[in-house]
Amino acid sequence: MAEFFAMGGFAAFVWPAWLTVIVLMAGIAVASLRGLRQAQATLDALESEAERT
Repeated sequence: MAEFFAMGGFAAFVWPAWLTVIVLMAGIAVASLRGLRQAQATLDALESEAERT
């Protein structure tokens, strides 16, 4: 198992790359959810304004 985590001597490059990918993917997911919520709030506001007229 230790050999797997050592990645044939390339662990110093492989594991930081994985960590970078995971952090970036999490950031993209958070940004997407925030954008979705903001767009939904804008849509709700526009729909309620349209119902008043």
